[in-house]
Amino acid sequence: MGLYRPVNIGSLVIPGNLFLAPVAGYSDRAFRSVCIDQGADFTCTEMVSSEALTRNHVRTEILLPRAENEARYAVQLFGADPDVMYRAALLLAPWRPESVDINCGCPVPKVVKTGAGSALMRSPDRLGRIVEAVVRASKEALGGVPVTVKLRSGWDAASLNYGECGRIAAESGAALVGLHPRTRTQGYTGKSDWSLISDLASRLPVPVAGSGDLFSPEDAERMLRETRCAAVMFARGAMGNPFIFSATKSLLSGETWQEPSSRERLETAFRQLTLLSRDMGEGFACKEMRKQFCAYTKGISGGAALRNRLIHADSIEDYRVIIEI
Repeated sequence: MGLYRPVNIGSLVIPGNLFLAPVAGYSDRAFRSVCIDQGADFTCTEMVSSEALTRNHVRTEILLPRAENEARYAVQLFGADPDVMYRAALLLAPWRPESVDINCGCPVPKVVKTGAGSALMRSPDRLGRIVEAVVRASKEALGGVPVTVKLRSGWDAASLNYGECGRIAAESGAALVGLHPRTRTQGYTGKSDWSLISDLASRLPVPVAGSGDLFSPEDAERMLRETRCAAVMFARGAMGNPFIFSATKSLLSGETWQEPSSRERLETAFRQLTLLSRDMGEGFACKEMRKQFCAYTKGISGGAALRNRLIHADSIEDYRVIIEI
């Protein structure tokens, strides 16, 4: 079998192994939609606070709906209390996700200080209880959809316990474990250690998905080949570059690929803007998309001058005029 292949996550069969990782502030359904257009096989929402969800926080519920072209997606929950995570998972029933993911890797201080995200790697037993709670909720209210877990390599270089946490997650019912092989203290600095992905994949009875420093199709090919992970998860490498999915699929399938044209980049960014506007309103979408357009225009001819104009765009018509669509 080649490097591009299906992935079995419990009872869920994903037709390919190119995943979009959940990224706070980016993985809204507009962006997920354009990634699917470009060949992403599986997508996941931004992380959703279990506490906020159980308190009927309106902003939180905005994160939950699937995109129109999203045949399969996961909702990612974060929290530190097994009971709250259980109740939050029960509330996902109206959205019918194909999977529920548990965030055990976010390094952001406001998440970590609550005991959630990568702080859970300091409490492997609690991590296990949370997985068990979400699995129970899935069986009771979600049709038994698989539960997955995203980990970091550890809290810091002196406590690399991804192996223990991965084992506990799998024993507690997780059907896939994702690993970003940086520590919490590293954040997004330094270099991710892919050898840890290989090590975890060799230990666990469930599939392991790898992430970290995937910025090109060649990076993805190398990770799959070197680590023997079941899937790769693009995060920052997909920001402003959803084309990385179609390009990687071509590379892994033995076909040639080429960079998208400047026009294709701008048209895709504009489509993302219009989709986001439907969800969040034009004013919010136009401000939010400034950073996205900056990413989309990176490296194109005249990109700097274009960005100088785009950062002042306040309406869809402003964007239309600037990029001449």
